Amino acid sequence: MTFEDLNLNRPLLNALSDLGLTTPTTIQQKVFSVVMSGQDVCGIAQTGTGKTLAYLLPALRQLEFSKEKSPRILIIVPTRELVAQVVEEVKKLTAYMSVEVLGIYGGTNMNPQMAAAKEKQDIIVATPGRLVDVALSGALKLKSIKKLVIDEVDEMLNLGFRTQLKHIFDLLPAKRQNLMFSATITEEVEALIQSYFNHPVTVEAAPAGTPLKSIRQSGYEVPNFNTKVNLLELLITSDPEMTKVLVFVATKSLADQLYEQVETRFPGQVGVIHSNKEQNHRFNTVKQFKNGTYRFIIATDIIARGLDIAEVTHVINFDAPEQPESYIHRIGRTGRADKEGIAILLTTPREQEQKEQIEALMNYQVPMLPLPEQLVVSDVLTPDEMPQVIVKEIKLKPVNREGAGAAFHEKKAKNLKTNKTMTHAEKMQLKYGKPKTRGAKKKKR
Repeated sequence: MTFEDLNLNRPLLNALSDLGLTTPTTIQQKVFSVVMSGQDVCGIAQTGTGKTLAYLLPALRQLEFSKEKSPRILIIVPTRELVAQVVEEVKKLTAYMSVEVLGIYGGTNMNPQMAAAKEKQDIIVATPGRLVDVALSGALKLKSIKKLVIDEVDEMLNLGFRTQLKHIFDLLPAKRQNLMFSATITEEVEALIQSYFNHPVTVEAAPAGTPLKSIRQSGYEVPNFNTKVNLLELLITSDPEMTKVLVFVATKSLADQLYEQVETRFPGQVGVIHSNKEQNHRFNTVKQFKNGTYRFIIATDIIARGLDIAEVTHVINFDAPEQPESYIHRIGRTGRADKEGIAILLTTPREQEQKEQIEALMNYQVPMLPLPEQLVVSDVLTPDEMPQVIVKEIKLKPVNREGAGAAFHEKKAKNLKTNKTMTHAEKMQLKYGKPKTRGAKKKKR
């Protein structure tokens, strides 16, 4: 099947032709007719399967020109990067159409977004928090929304946007079409569907936990963190095919720490990106990675959902993620558009359990490779890796003081020290309880 076989109009077909796209992906084929029928849709698809075009193509196909200022399509995504990406895709697909699109996201001045929201807009792409702020300010009217798209809904709930999503549902008209896309259907996602969707049709491109077939996976077992750093530097130095590499780490502090260690080895070739970085820094880092200035960037898991960068050659998992699903999202950044991608997993003995969970989810064992001979194995441990000295805790048996009196008691009368001089009769009285006499004195003869 080609895009010509779908019920697309000529402006959309021309735009797809300009982009060099001829064949729809599995999720794009399956979703198109269901969305066109007007039914609610719950799409299950992994990162890299073409979800964005899966909902944009039918939505744009049904979008008719209108002089109304209020937007008719609302697309909610979890990250600022994903807002920018979807807005860019809309502009590419509507090159031969008259469509106004606006991106709304946090981390930047809200006033320009409020001003733009008051102008004519056909499509709004937004993160939940900032969308609520702009809507409550009165600058954005949601009364004319005909289609609601929630992309990466499982990640949105993980980030704590449940309250904002419920608020948005309350602001929308009851009569609308709901399209939801998620990599996994959790209990929270299921509850959201039951509450706000109208008998949605489930469209599944691939079972949850199924990695793309175009990704070649491998791994290395290393003894500690510093050996991981040495191996990362060795791989990037020795493999000229690593031209556009994403390095994923678990935490923001680890991302900064790793960046500081490798930046001196690769000056001007590496960037770092996570949610604590300013918006301009994040956009500039992605831009320099896309244009080839940065050979590799270090990123946290949240960015795995918000980046759409063509021709990522390698994904290196510097550590095994706590949630096995995150591994699928990470490696899904490579092997896109039917091109082969390479994913590498670095693990220490501590991460064996996470590795086993990932393999169980995929029903696939990651092939482990021998360590390169030229690798320098470090014996320097980080504070977290150092053996913990266990001090045995001695628990003292608590003294039962129930019913105990005061700590000090009055002395017995006989032990009282006073300055009073006692007579012999008084002493005898105290000792024997009765007076004692020495007998009558004998008279002198």
